[in-house]
Amino acid sequence: MALPLLPGFSRRRNVSAGPGSILPALLPALLPCPGAAGPRGPCPRRSRAGRGRQVEAPAPLGALSSPGLSGVRVLCGRTGGAEDKAAPRAGLDGTPGGVSSQKGRLDIGMGCPGKRPFYDSVIDTRQVDTKLPRYRQHETAWTYVDSQPHSLKQPEDFISSLEWFRNATVHPDTGFEQDINGAAAVLKVGITDGYWIGEEKFHRSQICGYLNNVPMMFHDKPGIGGELLPGQTLKVTNSVFPEGIGSSPPSWIAFDKQVLCFDAYFEEEVPEKNQELYRIRHCKIYFYPEDDTIQVTEPVVKNSGLNQGTLVRRHQIPLPPPHEDQFYTMYDFNINTEITLYGRKYKIIDCDEYTKNFLRKIGIRLNPPASRPDDPYTTEREQRHLASTNPFHPYERFDTLKQFLEFDGQVLGFSCVWNDPESQLTGPRELVLRYYLSDDTIDIREVLPRNSGRDVVPFFLKRDKLPKNAPTPPYHPGTITNYTLLNVLGKPERNKGYYIRDVLQTGAVHREFYKDSDLKIGAVINVWGRQILLCDCDEFTKEHYRKKYGIVDFTPIQYKTPPPPKPEKIIPPYNGFGSEEDSLSSCRGVVVKALHKDYRQFLEKDRYGMDSNVLRYAAKLVTDSAIDKDRKFIISFFLSDDTLSIFEYAERNSGIAGGKFLERSRIKKPGQKLFKSEPSEYYKAQDLFVGARVCFHGHKFLLVDADEYTFNYMEKNANEFPMADFCVVFNKLKSMTESRAKEIRKTFAITDPEHTSVIGYDTFRNWVVSVAGGGFSEHEIMTLGRHYGMRDESQTDLHFLLSVAQDKLKKNTFENFEQLNAVFLYNDREKCGLLPYETCRTIFKSFKFPLPDDLLETLLTRFEDNQKQVDYRKFVHALNWRENQVHVFEVIKEPPKREDIWNQLPRSPPVTGIGYPPLLDDLFGKEE
Repeated sequence: MALPLLPGFSRRRNVSAGPGSILPALLPALLPCPGAAGPRGPCPRRSRAGRGRQVEAPAPLGALSSPGLSGVRVLCGRTGGAEDKAAPRAGLDGTPGGVSSQKGRLDIGMGCPGKRPFYDSVIDTRQVDTKLPRYRQHETAWTYVDSQPHSLKQPEDFISSLEWFRNATVHPDTGFEQDINGAAAVLKVGITDGYWIGEEKFHRSQICGYLNNVPMMFHDKPGIGGELLPGQTLKVTNSVFPEGIGSSPPSWIAFDKQVLCFDAYFEEEVPEKNQELYRIRHCKIYFYPEDDTIQVTEPVVKNSGLNQGTLVRRHQIPLPPPHEDQFYTMYDFNINTEITLYGRKYKIIDCDEYTKNFLRKIGIRLNPPASRPDDPYTTEREQRHLASTNPFHPYERFDTLKQFLEFDGQVLGFSCVWNDPESQLTGPRELVLRYYLSDDTIDIREVLPRNSGRDVVPFFLKRDKLPKNAPTPPYHPGTITNYTLLNVLGKPERNKGYYIRDVLQTGAVHREFYKDSDLKIGAVINVWGRQILLCDCDEFTKEHYRKKYGIVDFTPIQYKTPPPPKPEKIIPPYNGFGSEEDSLSSCRGVVVKALHKDYRQFLEKDRYGMDSNVLRYAAKLVTDSAIDKDRKFIISFFLSDDTLSIFEYAERNSGIAGGKFLERSRIKKPGQKLFKSEPSEYYKAQDLFVGARVCFHGHKFLLVDADEYTFNYMEKNANEFPMADFCVVFNKLKSMTESRAKEIRKTFAITDPEHTSVIGYDTFRNWVVSVAGGGFSEHEIMTLGRHYGMRDESQTDLHFLLSVAQDKLKKNTFENFEQLNAVFLYNDREKCGLLPYETCRTIFKSFKFPLPDDLLETLLTRFEDNQKQVDYRKFVHALNWRENQVHVFEVIKEPPKREDIWNQLPRSPPVTGIGYPPLLDDLFGKEE
């Protein structure tokens, strides 16, 4: 009996629910959800074979639903056709066309008794869409309740069956989980193709969007409502991290140039060879965290016969089934585990240190490394190769590279002679032998004397190995070789010889060559028939034989008589014409040459800036004439050329005109012969000092004083002027007074009755003269007085010193007075405004204060108090040329009316008194 077409259904693809339709009756039972009341347009697709397809209705079940149940899947079958006459196929749970369950889902199979139900692709029940099958005409409809078929011929039977579904109890054989309450039933109707009812998403996917803030067009978007288009597959995300968690940079920046490296191997079957059943191939697996790509490479093994290198190019690799929709991530890798890449299993045995640290940081507990198995066939081949290449008599190995790298550039040098029988009148021929340690070769050069009459040739012996038994008869070509080959198999039909190497070296020619052990002083070597004697060697050669062979005796051999001494050139005495230097140059050569000046001394000691390099002394004539005793002279010594000039001071009403007394020139020392062969001696700078008596052209002078520049220059160059060296003078005084400590202390105490610790310079001078007994010169006494003396502050005006200091600071643009005050205040822990002299000087030096040392020290002493403390606030304020500018003005002073002071003459050192306590402490130590 044919079942008529149900009201409300049509054979068209677009069907609407009309009056009397079964659709309103089925919806409250199957899909009692608010959004499943209306039909939907076109059917998705139909099978090309005309079969029905499996669709699902994932909407909530209402009365059929139970805890844990999320949807209903309706399995639709089609009747008719030869292929449908077979027995009904079992349901998903084993019941014929029946009810199946998975966790949280109810499946209802539709079909006919005696007909095979058709199952097509299953759609996930968690989708929002609801698909309702369209009714198709069938002869009958059946349902299975508790595995018993029931006929459903009218639409009312559908409703009653569904009501039964609500109230029935779960059968234990249905396969439902225990927490699902419902009935095991099969609704089998003749329905194919479906309508979409209960849709909530009807939007069309936007193909224009942004990727990393870059506008792009996407062609892989799904269709209307998120439904996949034909040919599209469901894509899953590759990231294992939830969105919004992790660092802000993207992975391709965060993991840029970072690679995880794993050591692995895989077994490969070899069915076509009997020698090996399987092959073990070692490889490297590289995982790139920036895009979850994997690359597999195999190290290239020589003569392996395999295509090695990159086995799997870098790309994302899916997991093995049933998870092929996902890709490998870094969490899938660990040591001593297996991974499957496209059906091939890789055993990971180890990884590098960076990979281990990386995996530990992301929370993976690493397994211990596994052992690395060897390929049995490769091991067997290596053993077979070693056995075949190990002859009974090993071949000789000629390895010269090591010797070259070790001794390259090292040459032994020997001086040797050859007694040439053809040239007995000229004596032995001098040679230089060089032995090259890098390749044991020798070359020889000849040393030709002047006017020898021989041609100059580059080499006496070209560089090569020197045989010991040369000369020998010439050998035929091919006689001297490194190897000997034997033709033991003859020549076959192809006229090709087969040779083997003669390991016994039968018939080989062995020649001996000179080595470094054969060369030593006194040895005679054969140089192609010429007997050469080794006489001497250089220092490098001596060191080489001393280290390598322990030879210590390197006494040279005298192979020739020493040359006669050169006759002494007798210089005739000076004849009085011209200068001595010009007359001497005429004796040294036929062509008279002008005497060369000492330009080095001139450049070093010439006037430069404020350094005049001129030593000025005050002098008097040593004479018995009453008129000449009062004459006063200034002697200037020029260090650039050791010349002297003398000027006389003009005094009024003396009857003697002053001015130039002696022209600038070099002056000979007195007491020398005029006509002699030796050069004359001239006055030097060391001959002039205070207290010295000099004679210039018969005039005797006494040096009584010097200017400050002279004293400073001599003290600065104390190594050239011993009378200005304080250490020398002090040690001389200490040696004279070492046993008279108590007497000297008592003498100074009597001299200073007021206990001021200061005595006059004249008193100090008289004491030194009395102690030394004339052993000290006037200059040495001044050196001691300048060291222990007290400067006369009245001679230098403070106002003038400040003006000079401010002028220098202004020229150097020094304005860091606030920072200077801050540093002084920081060092003043007691905040009293006073700091020691040394501390102030150190602070000024740290600021690179642009003042000369003598000016800075003089100013600091001016601001000292009795406790050697400097008032740094007043000092810095006095130097501040911005706020306290000192104007330079001239102070007119009356000249001192002292007879011993000469106007425009060098002055005595400005020492008014001598502080004797430091002197006594240095001489005898501090008194207890």
